[in-house]
Amino acid sequence: MNRRQCNKIVPNIWIIAAKRSDTADNYFALYAMDWKRGARLSWEGWKRYEDFLQFHVPIKRKVEGRAHSSQPAAKIAKKASFLHLNQAQYEELEQLFYQPFSRKRWKVFFRSISRLH
Repeated sequence: MNRRQCNKIVPNIWIIAAKRSDTADNYFALYAMDWKRGARLSWEGWKRYEDFLQFHVPIKRKVEGRAHSSQPAAKIAKKASFLHLNQAQYEELEQLFYQPFSRKRWKVFFRSISRLH
């Protein structure tokens, strides 16, 4: 792999997290991870899923570069893992997302989420 390819961010895992609250309002966040390069990106702040689908996800073509491309969130939603989380699970996801990458921790997290559903 050459230097240009190493500097590219190519998310291979997309996660859409819907945080449920007591007031029945959902809060949507989008997470992207590139395992190979250790990169991660996140966008959050949607109250309605329809608003989230209208968002165009900006992705830098290179880490140091200024050029951006974008992809509609509706296209990403087809290949993303969709998680319905309560407050505690959402906080666990946030902590896990900002810690150093560990495939073992991610597997344990996904297993614990899948057991609850």
